Amino acid sequence: MKNNQNIQSIGNLYKAFATGDMPTVLGSMHPKIEWNEAEGNRYADGNPYIGPDAILNGVFARLGADHEYFKVTDIELHEMSNNKVLATLRYDAKNKETGKAYNAQAAHLWTLKDGKVTAFQQYVDTKKLADAEKK
Repeated sequence: MKNNQNIQSIGNLYKAFATGDMPTVLGSMHPKIEWNEAEGNRYADGNPYIGPDAILNGVFARLGADHEYFKVTDIELHEMSNNKVLATLRYDAKNKETGKAYNAQAAHLWTLKDGKVTAFQQYVDTKKLADAEKK
C-alpha cells in the first residue's frame, strides 16, 4: 500500500476517534495489532495490548472513564518508510477525579499492512499526564 493511502487510513482513524466512532477505529486495526502506550503512562500497565478488544478495554474505556473530555488536536501526519505513519499532535483533556485540565504534546507511530494497523507506539509528555492525576 502506498504511503499516501496509509496517511489517508490514519487520518480517517483520527476522524472516527474524534466523533466517537469506535467501530470504525477498531475496524481499522489488524486482529493481532500490537499497541504500546508510552512508558510512564498509567495505561502502559497492559503493554503490549494485543488485538482491538484489548485496546478498547485497556485504553479507550479507561480514557473515557478517567476524563471529562479527551481530544486529540493539532494532528499532523508524516509519511515514513516501511508502511509507517508518524502523527504529531496534542492531547487536550481534563481529568475527572482531580478536575485538572492538560494540554500535552504527543506523537504516535503507526505501522500498517494491507490497509490495517498492525502496530502502534505512543510517545507523550507523561509528566503532564501524571501531574493532572495528582490531587
